[in-house]
Amino acid sequence: QVQLVESGGGLVQAGGSLRLSCAASGRTFSVYSMGWFRQAPGKEREFVASMSWRGTSTDYADSVKGRFTISRDNVKNTVALQMNNLKPDDTAVYYCAAIPTAVAGPKSSWNTWGQGTQVTVSS
Repeated sequence: QVQLVESGGGLVQAGGSLRLSCAASGRTFSVYSMGWFRQAPGKEREFVASMSWRGTSTDYADSVKGRFTISRDNVKNTVALQMNNLKPDDTAVYYCAAIPTAVAGPKSSWNTWGQGTQVTVSS
């Protein structure tokens, strides 16, 4: 199993940038596909981005394409989400997720989740 802890959330102005990080514990991090999800108050959890365990494939929600970038470091056991040109609609709790498959996307059965980190974008 792998355990996940997110960090890097905060308050930023619209148009600003923020970088989220997810630290994973466990010896099998490199064989998990990793993803980011978010949930705003009163809304369902939604897929944001994912990366395959080899780092050669990525997937992004249409709402964040061109603005967000997912990356991973299998030596440091971390996955990051660089968020640029943030909008008020990006305000949500962001969760790191993992699944032991080579490739995963928004409809995959993600089975490991972090505690979440709050991102608030002001206008």
